[in-house]
Amino acid sequence: MSKFVPIKEQMDLILRGTEEIIPIEDLERKLEQSRKDDKPLQVKFGCDPSHPDLHIGHSVVLRKLRHFQDLGHEAVLLIGDFTAMIGDPTGRNKTRPQITLEETKRNATSYIEQASIILAEENLTIVYNSEWLGEMGFSDVIKLSSKYTVARMLERDDFTKRYKDGVPISVHEFLYPLAQGYDSVHLQSDVELGGTDQKFNLLVGRDLQKEAGQDPQVIITTPILEGTDGIEKMSKSYDNYIGLTDSPADIYGRTLSIPDSLIARYFEYATEIPNIELEEIKSDLEQGVSNPRDLKRKLARELVTIYHNSEKALIAEAEFDKMFIKKDVPDELPEIKLSKPEKLVFLMVQNNMAGSNGESRRLITQGAVSIEKEKVSDIHFIIEPGADQILKVGKRKFLKITS
Repeated sequence: MSKFVPIKEQMDLILRGTEEIIPIEDLERKLEQSRKDDKPLQVKFGCDPSHPDLHIGHSVVLRKLRHFQDLGHEAVLLIGDFTAMIGDPTGRNKTRPQITLEETKRNATSYIEQASIILAEENLTIVYNSEWLGEMGFSDVIKLSSKYTVARMLERDDFTKRYKDGVPISVHEFLYPLAQGYDSVHLQSDVELGGTDQKFNLLVGRDLQKEAGQDPQVIITTPILEGTDGIEKMSKSYDNYIGLTDSPADIYGRTLSIPDSLIARYFEYATEIPNIELEEIKSDLEQGVSNPRDLKRKLARELVTIYHNSEKALIAEAEFDKMFIKKDVPDELPEIKLSKPEKLVFLMVQNNMAGSNGESRRLITQGAVSIEKEKVSDIHFIIEPGADQILKVGKRKFLKITS
């Protein structure tokens, strides 16, 4: 008897939160063969460690990889430390700055730690493509380059736009999808996962596998999740993200800030609530039966529970209500002792309430900083030692200052 559940059960889980499967009949065939041979599929997901801070936008594809693990298949997390030096040109209107192999390896350590929040230790193989791409000689690169034409490369929307606009395209950028595709040949992957923006690169891998006489991989793409602003894709650059390692309070608060239009998408792509419950939420939203605010609170509890636990989710909700409904100060907040006068701008940076002196000044001029509920507008303000004071920055950052 096979250790794998029937194909229909596997497909039900795989299809959830999936944008496209190319081709779906090949996936069903591979799953059937896997079940017959009692052998797991090799499911590859390649990540670019140039930006190691993960958010729930990244979790969409990582959760799909976890689904395959839960079904008994082998997850192959490929760290693109070598390809990161080239720089993925996807969605770019100019050449990416190149980074060193040492930088990619440092970033990869952080990436793996965060991805492990979602992925199981079992059925997981972690590989680095510098192990084989770094060993290739110039003749190997020429041979690989001969497998694809410039015309095929220019089918990519971003390359086409840059070519028409007269924006330079470096030759090494053409090598990125070829290198990523060769990873699939080397690993002999059965399935490759990626966001919808990676479709071209994933298909190159499928083509190169055909050239190598391998059974080509199935492509599964997942949606790009919008950020909390509901406009741009989730990104730390846009400050519209919910980080995987954020505090319970930050996850809860940021989730409540999303527009109503994203509630169902976040439930579907960022949580594991049962499909029946998901359909009820979608139906209630369409018919106006449920209050969107209540659903956001439920979503916020779900996300805090996933990345922390259910107890911390309830605490985060209570603290949020205390701050924003009762307009009070949270029970637990960081505390520092002040022994001498200190410029507020510096104090904010030293205590992680702002990322830089410039950000501190901007927050002060925008009226986002208060001491004992009194707004501070002077960027040269100096805090003097004395009575205990509560410093508040933005909506959710507090600091108790004692002497």
